[in-house]
Amino acid sequence: MSAGRDDLELSPLRQLAERRLGPVLPYVLHLRPAQWPIMTAHTCLGWWLASGLHRLDAPAWLGLGAWVIALNGGTLALNSAFDHDTGDIAFLRRPPAPPRALGWFALALMVFGLGLTWALPVGFRLVYAICLVMSILYSVPPIRLKAVAGADWVINMLGFGTLSPYAGWLITGQSIDLRHHLIFWAFCPLFGALYPLTQLYQMDEDRARGDRTLAIRFGARASLMLALGCAAVAFTLLAVAGQMSGWAGVRGGARWFGLLVAATAWCFVLLPWYRNARRWSTREHQSGMYHALWAWALTDVAVLLAWAI
Repeated sequence: MSAGRDDLELSPLRQLAERRLGPVLPYVLHLRPAQWPIMTAHTCLGWWLASGLHRLDAPAWLGLGAWVIALNGGTLALNSAFDHDTGDIAFLRRPPAPPRALGWFALALMVFGLGLTWALPVGFRLVYAICLVMSILYSVPPIRLKAVAGADWVINMLGFGTLSPYAGWLITGQSIDLRHHLIFWAFCPLFGALYPLTQLYQMDEDRARGDRTLAIRFGARASLMLALGCAAVAFTLLAVAGQMSGWAGVRGGARWFGLLVAATAWCFVLLPWYRNARRWSTREHQSGMYHALWAWALTDVAVLLAWAI
């Protein structure tokens, strides 16, 4: 575990896992299972938009396992293998020291997930392969786009924001119309709003490592201004998709209201953060990031209720 860690500070569940899993636990933790529910929900959004609010079938579970655990978890573990973080990182407090074989383990897991996609529609396999390549370019030196301000932002906007729900849709094998293309593309700038928020509390460690992340290049207030602008673009695209859907009457009003609630949640998170950015501590920036994740989840729910019911 990280140097200087006090075992008493860890949760009872983490202590139990250490006793049961021993040297395997760091591999599991660096897959960051705390993020899996969020990634699962965001990917399922595409599946439910294509299929309606039905119970997930066997191909959906297979695709989700490949996408969430093998690809997303493997990407995060591969990133950890080269970051060597000692402080808190997203979805993992007090990270253990990365095992020496973590990078190879992560890569093998992602390739294993690619093998699983052969049982699913070819479109899903293609998107998985594209994201696997982006993950390697993002994390692994000498390219390591994570350390290049702007490139790190674009890769995450595409991978998490747009391609994750699109992959969920592709699992069904259905064709996609323009309205749903707009919905998925709306999540690209929305993750553009979220991504710099995940970096604000890690700026000291990123500077020490020599990474020139987006948040370091822009600074806290400019990063938050960028987040506000990206969120505005995202909800504009969702509004256009809603207009194309011909929402009217009581049910249409309820759909518009859901999107308004989600947009308001982002304002409640971002506006106070922008005003107080220069005074906030690292811990407060970290809390703000988790509040933004709740706004993200609320947006997923609003979109699901608006277009799947």
